Amino acid sequence: MPRYTIEQIKQMRESEDHVEFKKGEHGNVSYNGSGKDRPQDRRRCILGYVAALCNEGGGRIVIGMHDAFPHKVIGTKQCLNGIGQLESDIYRDMGIRPDIYELYENEDAKIGRVLVIEVPPHPIGKVFKFEDVALMRVGEELKAMDDKTFISIIQEQEPDFSEHICENVTFNDLDKEAIRIMKERYAEKQKNPTFVSLPDVQALSDLKLIVGDQITNAAVLLVGKEEVIERLYPQAKVMLEYRNTESQIHFDSRKSFGQPFFILIDKLWEEINLRNGSVPVRKGPYIFDIPFFNEDVIREIVNNAFSHRDYRFGSEIVIKQYPMKFTIINGGGFPHGVSVDNLLTTPSTPRNRLLADVLSKTGIVERSGQGIDKIFLFTLSEGKPEPDYSKTDDFNVTATLFASVKDAGFALYVQSIQDSLPDDKKLTVFDVLALCEIRDGAKRPSDKGIALKLEKLGFIEKHGKTNAQYYILPRKYYELSGDLASYSLKTDWDINQVWAVLCPFLQKYEKAKRSELNKLLGSHVSDKQFRNFMDELKAKGLIRTEGERGQMTYSLGDNYNTQNALINKALEIGFNELHNKGEI
Repeated sequence: MPRYTIEQIKQMRESEDHVEFKKGEHGNVSYNGSGKDRPQDRRRCILGYVAALCNEGGGRIVIGMHDAFPHKVIGTKQCLNGIGQLESDIYRDMGIRPDIYELYENEDAKIGRVLVIEVPPHPIGKVFKFEDVALMRVGEELKAMDDKTFISIIQEQEPDFSEHICENVTFNDLDKEAIRIMKERYAEKQKNPTFVSLPDVQALSDLKLIVGDQITNAAVLLVGKEEVIERLYPQAKVMLEYRNTESQIHFDSRKSFGQPFFILIDKLWEEINLRNGSVPVRKGPYIFDIPFFNEDVIREIVNNAFSHRDYRFGSEIVIKQYPMKFTIINGGGFPHGVSVDNLLTTPSTPRNRLLADVLSKTGIVERSGQGIDKIFLFTLSEGKPEPDYSKTDDFNVTATLFASVKDAGFALYVQSIQDSLPDDKKLTVFDVLALCEIRDGAKRPSDKGIALKLEKLGFIEKHGKTNAQYYILPRKYYELSGDLASYSLKTDWDINQVWAVLCPFLQKYEKAKRSELNKLLGSHVSDKQFRNFMDELKAKGLIRTEGERGQMTYSLGDNYNTQNALINKALEIGFNELHNKGEI
C-alpha cells in the first residue's frame, strides 16, 4: 500500500479516494465503540471503518484532519507511541493487516500530527464484518451492507491479472536477455531445440505473452526491462533480508531484486546460497550432505509466490533468511478453495493462469498443484520439520522452512528407498507423510491404502495382536538411526523380555489375572505367544497357575524361589571373596 504525504491527503475526496477523515482533536476515536448502547453509534469506530473500507476495495482512515475540503490539519494524539500495538490489535480482532503511519504538517517541529490507517482491499469473494454485520459507508454513516453489494462481493471471480494487456508498453520495453533465457528453457523442457531460433516476437506470441503488438502483464513480469517493471509493478520485486539471529529487528543485509523473473530467480538463489550450509550425513554406503536450504525447495517456494500472488497488493515478496530458518511472505491469501488444512489435497486454481502456464512450459514450476507436493516431499525426506504455513491469512501467504535435520536416520532411510526404486515408482509426498506418521508414533497411517502399499513393499512392518495391530518402521531405519534398542522395544517380545516384565510384578502382588498381565504386555505379545510363553515358564517351574480357564491366576513357581536363592548365594559368595581379597 502506498504512503501519502500531508499535501496529497489534503486534496483527497472521501468518496472518490476511499478515505474517512476524523478530527480526533478533543479525544481519541473509539477503537471498538465500547461504552455506546446503540449499534449504529458503536459502528463509528476504528474497527467499523476498517471493515467498511476493506469491503469497498481498500482505503484509509485519516485522524487529525477536518473532513471539510480542503482538509485542514487539526492534529491528534491518537495512539501516540502506540502504532505497532494498534496494528496488532486490528489484525487480532479483524484478521486485516493495516499499514499505520504518522505525518506532521511541520516535520521539523513535530507539529500537526496526523495518523493514517491504510486498509487493504478485501480478498476476492470475502466480506468483513463488525459485530457480525457486514458494513459499508453511506454518506457519514456506517450501515449494514445491502443485499446487492453483499452478493456481488461473494460471487466475485478472480480475474487473470497476468493475461491483461499492459497499456503503453511496447516490444522495446522487453529485455532481450530474459527472452533468450525463456526460449532456451522452453526448448529444453519441451525437447524442441528449434524454438531457440524463432524470432523473439514469434516465440512470445506462441506463448501468448503478446497479442498482436500488445504486451500482457505476464510478459512485463517475466521478460520486461527492470526499469519498466519498477515503474509499472514495483510490487513484483523480491526483498531478501538476512539476520544473524531470529530475535533481532534490524537486518544485517538487505537486497532488492527487480529484474524480469527469468533473470531474477537465478540471481536470487545465488544470493541465498551464499549463506547456505549443510549437514553431513554418513552411514555405511550412504554418504551425502543435506543442505540447510534445498535449492529445489527454495526455487519452488519462490516460484509459487511469484505466480500465485495477488498483484493488487502493493507489497513486495519479502524473504527473511536466518542461519537456520527461511520465511517468505507474499501478497494475497491462498487461491480460492485452498487452505492450510487441504494444502496438499486440493488442486489449486492459478490466480495468474497465463503466468503459471508459461512458467510450467519452461520448466520453472511444476504443473498446477504439484509445486507444493515437491516442497513437502523434499523437506520431509531430508528429515526436517514440515514446512509451516500456519501464519497465512486472507491477505498474505506466509511459509517457513527450517534448516535443522531432526532425524538424519530417516533421511538416510528414505534416500535408500528412493535409490532402490525406478523413476516411475518413487515415493510420493503422501507415502513420505505416512512414513513420518509412523515414525512419530501413530499406530497406523491415516490413509489405509498407502499403509497396505508400504507394508507390501516392506517399507513398514505390522506387529501386535489381531485386534491391536500397529505399524512401525523396519529394522533398517533403526540401524541407520543407530538405535536398534528402540526397534527391539517396538517389535514382538521374546520370552526373556516377557519374564523381565512379569517377574517383578508377581514378586510384588504374588498373584495376577490374565487381564492384568495383558495390560503389562500390551500389544507386544499375541494370544498364541502368551500361551506358548506361559507353557514354557510353567515347564521350567518359574510360573504356576490356579483355577479353571477364564478364572485362572498366575503366580511365581517353586523353581523361581530355588533359582532366586541360588542367585543370592552366588552374590553372597562373590561378596565374601572380594571382601577377603580387600577389594571391597
